[in-house]
Amino acid sequence: MKNLKTYHQLFENTQELTPEQIEWLDECTAGTWKLNPQTGLVDVEGSFACYRQDLTDFKGVRFGVVSNNFDCHNNQLTTLEGAPQRVGWHFTCSSNLLTSMEGAPQEVGGSFNCDRNQITSLVGSPQKVGGNFSCKENQLTSLEGAPQEVGRDFHCGKNQLTTLVGAPQKVGDDFSCTGNQLTSLEGAPQKVGVDFFCYHNPVTNEILKKIFSHMKREKSYVKAVESLWSKIPLEDQILLYRPEFEWVSPEEVRKMEALQAYQGFKGMI
Repeated sequence: MKNLKTYHQLFENTQELTPEQIEWLDECTAGTWKLNPQTGLVDVEGSFACYRQDLTDFKGVRFGVVSNNFDCHNNQLTTLEGAPQRVGWHFTCSSNLLTSMEGAPQEVGGSFNCDRNQITSLVGSPQKVGGNFSCKENQLTSLEGAPQEVGRDFHCGKNQLTTLVGAPQKVGDDFSCTGNQLTSLEGAPQKVGVDFFCYHNPVTNEILKKIFSHMKREKSYVKAVESLWSKIPLEDQILLYRPEFEWVSPEEVRKMEALQAYQGFKGMI
C-alpha cells in the first residue's frame, strides 16, 4: 500500500516537488499527503512528524492543512515559515531556536506547544486554541499576540513577564504564570475555569492569588488592589505600588521608599 501511495504521488507531483521532498513527506506522514493544485500547498490527511532531524526549515515544503497532529520539536528551526496554516489536533514546535510566532498555524483544534525556544513575541499565534497553549521557557516580556480563548490550560511560566497584558481572557481550565517577574496582574484573564497558579514571582503567590480572586468580583486590577491594600504586607506593597494608586498616602509612599532604599543598601553590603 505504501508503494502504491508513493507511485501515485510521484506521478502527479514530480513537476512541483523534488525527489528529496517527496521521500521526506513519505517518511514523515502517518496517513496520506497530496499537493493541492489550487493552493500549491501540501495537505496531510493524518499526522506529520519531523522531530529530531536537525531541520533548519521544512526542506522548502509549504504545508496547508494537516487533519491530525504536526510535530517538529527538537530541531534547529529559527522560523515557522512553511508550517501548516490549519492543524486539526496538536501542533508542537518546542525545543527549537524560534524567536517569533510568525508562520504559526492560525487554527489549532487541539493543543499548541512552543516551549523552550527563544521567543520574544507571541504575535502570529493562533487566536483560538481548542486544547492547551504552552509557551514556557522563552524570553517573553509581554503576552501580546497570545490566543484570546484557550479551551483548556494556558502556561507561560519561566519567562520575563512583569504584567499579564495580552493574556487570553477566557481559559477553560488552569492558568499558570509561575516563575516570571510579575509585579502586576494587569491584563489577567476574566475567566479561568479551574485554578490560577502564580508561584515564584517577586510578589508572593498568596497576594497575587488574592488579587486575582478580587479581580473576578471587582472587574478591575486597580480596584482589586485598592480593596486589599491594607492587608498586603509592606514588602509586597513596595513591589505593587504605582503612582496612579491615589489611595496611598504620601506618608505610606515615603515609608515604602525608605524601606526600598534600605533593602538596596543591605544588598550592597
